[in-house]
Amino acid sequence: MTDVEQIVRFALAEDIGTGDITSQACIPAERHAGGVFIGRQHLVLAGTEVLPLMYDQIDFFKKDGDTVSDGEIIAEVHGPARQLLECERTALNFLQRLSGIATLAREFAEQVKGTKCKVLDTRKTTPGLRVLEKRAAAAGGITNHRMGLFDAILIKNNHIAAAGGVREALENSRAASSQPAEIEVRTKAELQEALDHGATHLLIDNLTPEEAAEWIQQIAGRAKVEISGGVTLQNVRAYAETGADFISAGAITHSAPAVDLSFRLELL
Repeated sequence: MTDVEQIVRFALAEDIGTGDITSQACIPAERHAGGVFIGRQHLVLAGTEVLPLMYDQIDFFKKDGDTVSDGEIIAEVHGPARQLLECERTALNFLQRLSGIATLAREFAEQVKGTKCKVLDTRKTTPGLRVLEKRAAAAGGITNHRMGLFDAILIKNNHIAAAGGVREALENSRAASSQPAEIEVRTKAELQEALDHGATHLLIDNLTPEEAAEWIQQIAGRAKVEISGGVTLQNVRAYAETGADFISAGAITHSAPAVDLSFRLELL
């Protein structure tokens, strides 16, 4: 079973439990129906991969990454009326949440167009939903950062404190792994120490765009630069124009508002 299959199975069990007693009470078991998922605002679609795990008969009119306007049909499903209603809320929850992420990600991507900078997502995701939320962010047009602690070395301030300093953290990581390391620097002294000890990928955090531009000028192309901390739709363009290679924005996954979608059922 894939990660997404497990997520969907858990979500359905959470909502249906021992059975949808309302549908069982109101609707004959043999009754069949159709239903359509409809956009109720302008949005970027994500999360459609969960629908075939809930419905046996489904036709898609839109795919992940497509824009959807108010009133546009995303997908049509057919099956037992009870099943369509049992799955309705869970399906909408996934689509609304994930399309919200994709929609916000698209806004960030649009803001940095024309610069060399790429917008990254982060690990600030809903526990258990990371794989879906990162796919949604990518559908919106930004770049996925590491999936978890297991697939990239990113030395943050607490790692530096535990290692005993910037030099020690870099040297220890090189001794333990051949994988490239990114390291966070918070002061100009740490910046210089990291460069002196061969850092090739720097994370600079919580600087203004003006301060970031000054630091990047000092780095002078000796390392790739990622900016994080306090990044918003209103200032991401200014950060991108500093010459940074990457900007990470946790808001894309932790603060994206759900979009408005609906499901309309009709008897066949």
